[in-house]
Amino acid sequence: MSGKHGPKADDEIARETHGMVSGGHSTHAEEFKEPEPFSDDYPADPNAPAVGDREGSPPGMSARDVEGRSALARMLSGVRYPARPNELIRHAAEDGAPDEAVDELRTLPKRAYENIADVAEELGYGREERRY
Repeated sequence: MSGKHGPKADDEIARETHGMVSGGHSTHAEEFKEPEPFSDDYPADPNAPAVGDREGSPPGMSARDVEGRSALARMLSGVRYPARPNELIRHAAEDGAPDEAVDELRTLPKRAYENIADVAEELGYGREERRY
């Protein structure tokens, strides 16, 4: 009794698959046994911190700038801009910001600040370069 293809097609399929079924020479089924190629492009420890800027830091800013600006933005969340330094200081102090952070805001020149990026740049955190 033959399969659904007929005796001639069954014989041909049997010949084509013989190597895979009987463990013949190189087959696709055995490719998984080959080791993956080795690359020394990455650090030995995948959890080791990368040297230099953190991946994802915008051009013109270091990882430290990004972290500082984020903390500043959280501290000044809810401020209405444009804002003057005394408004920023009052907001931060009333929200329980650390004394060091409030003292840092006291160093700001007396002028109106348009947004958090303006404040951060004045405090030395760097400014993100425009991406086009």
